[in-house]
Amino acid sequence: MLSIFFIPIVFACCRSNEHPIEIKILANYPSASGIEYFDNTFYIIGDDAKSILILNNDLNAVDSIQLYNSNEYRLTKATKPDLESITTFHTTNGYRLLILGSGSLSPYRNTGWMIDLKTKQAVNFRLDTLYQHLTSLGIREVNIEGICALPSGLLLANRGHMGYPENNLLFIDSSFYFNLNNAVARRIIIEKPLPDTSAFSGISGLSYSTKTDRLYLTLSTEQTSSTYTDGPIGNSLLWIINDFSEKMNTGKVAPDRIIELNKIDTGFKNQKIESICVLSERTNKTQLAMVADNDNGSSTLFKITINPN
Repeated sequence: MLSIFFIPIVFACCRSNEHPIEIKILANYPSASGIEYFDNTFYIIGDDAKSILILNNDLNAVDSIQLYNSNEYRLTKATKPDLESITTFHTTNGYRLLILGSGSLSPYRNTGWMIDLKTKQAVNFRLDTLYQHLTSLGIREVNIEGICALPSGLLLANRGHMGYPENNLLFIDSSFYFNLNNAVARRIIIEKPLPDTSAFSGISGLSYSTKTDRLYLTLSTEQTSSTYTDGPIGNSLLWIINDFSEKMNTGKVAPDRIIELNKIDTGFKNQKIESICVLSERTNKTQLAMVADNDNGSSTLFKITINPN
């Protein structure tokens, strides 16, 4: 079902310095948890939102795709699907948008959506079997917070927390694109960077560049010891892993570079960055988009240019 609406979006600030940044408040779209960029279009999902928000290249709302019928502005926490991750992948019949629930509370969050980007038709499916399979790989608590497409398949990110301080990546072969619930996953451990002197940061989003073979990950600190409860927000980080396709085959990866986002710009202070996508890459210049959810019923979008080296 397609629903069209236009959300007032307010410019928060725009700066020009070593790291050009643009920040916009999505005033009437709640809890942004995932962002994807495809064909000059942004697709945003919120973990308690009823629809996918669609923005054009100028960050103006132009469309939406309704997923749930509800009179509530934000879906109830106890039963929300907790859609946390979003990506696009190519098939012989065109491109699909794939969205996954976190799996952190069964059965409500063991669900996913696949959307045909040409027709906007959305199909819902279950993930119970897949998420049970992840526990057999040693994932003590399932909490899928990010997804991205690789040339050979899909990469999922499982977020830890202070009570379970472990982040993991999970690779699923492309042959399971249309049968995710029965997919066989391979676990990739994300090693903690050394020296490990800071509070645990949980992975919140990821994006892969085929052009440069880089994996970009966002992480955030939150004072919580479970996958269900929220807590005070700390700092958000950007990790960069180079030569990822080679390193993932070893079963363990670690960041080659760590960027503290609040040190790049004060606009990131107390922002819980939830997701990331690559917009463009040139020599020593990469443009990224990120979204933040601060548990207040609105969302924030960031566009920033960095030197990834």
